[in-house]
Amino acid sequence: MVCVNRVFAALSLILFLPYLFTVVVDAKTLKRDVKALNEIKASLGWRVVYAWVGDDPCGDGDLPAWSGVTCSTQGDYRVVTELEVYAVSIIGPFPTAVTNLLDLTRLDLHNNKLTGPIPPQIGRLKRLRVLNLRWNKLQDVIPPEIGELKKLTHLYLSFNSFKGEIPRELANLPELQYLHLHENRFIGRIPAELGTLRNLRHLDVGNNHLVGTIRELIRIEGCFPVLRNLYLNNNYLTGGIPAQLANMTNLEILYLSYNKMSGIVPAGLAQLPKLTYLYLDHNQFTGRIPDAFYKHPYIKELYIEGNSFRPGVNPIGIHKVLELSDSDFLF
Repeated sequence: MVCVNRVFAALSLILFLPYLFTVVVDAKTLKRDVKALNEIKASLGWRVVYAWVGDDPCGDGDLPAWSGVTCSTQGDYRVVTELEVYAVSIIGPFPTAVTNLLDLTRLDLHNNKLTGPIPPQIGRLKRLRVLNLRWNKLQDVIPPEIGELKKLTHLYLSFNSFKGEIPRELANLPELQYLHLHENRFIGRIPAELGTLRNLRHLDVGNNHLVGTIRELIRIEGCFPVLRNLYLNNNYLTGGIPAQLANMTNLEILYLSYNKMSGIVPAGLAQLPKLTYLYLDHNQFTGRIPDAFYKHPYIKELYIEGNSFRPGVNPIGIHKVLELSDSDFLF
């Protein structure tokens, strides 16, 4: 009887395998995504196109998926979930057809030569978690529709030519952890509403044309609860360092170099338990550096040159030219 059952089970499996194989093979790529990727293919340079063989970006028969394209199966179809085409010198406007890939979770087009604005249709990518467009030549304002990407955790727009004000709509991104806006042409004040982002760990708005004060930035009670790194360098910020900054107890890096800030350095800032790097150089600070900074267990670097501190105030750490390397953008 046992042998009969085993034979029956084996026969059932043999009969079922062709059906299973057919289901896997017959999973086709959603026509919407095929159309979008082929439109993108038609608009890109030869560096990408030569590696994109066949009509189906997710692979067809013996042909693999296109380089930089990741797909997953949803029901009876395959959909494109990631598009990574970077450092291949793509020239031209941002490919609007990308915004038809509605299942994208990751879009990485960094280190190319894309120009023009980010299209407002970017707001259609509701599942997007990572948007990396740094090191391009993108221009114009950041569209407010970017605030509709509610699942976004990483936003990298550094080293472009974006202008206008930093949109307040960025505060509508509840999952955002990393916001890189370094080296653009932003003007105006940094929206205090960014302080309501409960998951924001890294904020970099350095090397722009921003004005205002830190007091304005942190005016919302309980702001920036988990922020570790705050880069405000190379702008036109004025005013002093408010004592309330000591409430941001997770702060590790505070980069204020090359602004127009003034006043004394509050002793309470040395109470930040995790503070490791403090850059105050090339401002208009006066007075002394409180002794508590020199006794802090974690501070490795304190840059103070280019201010009006009293004689005898000393830096901490080995001074060097600060540079942003590619490692600053790993995620």
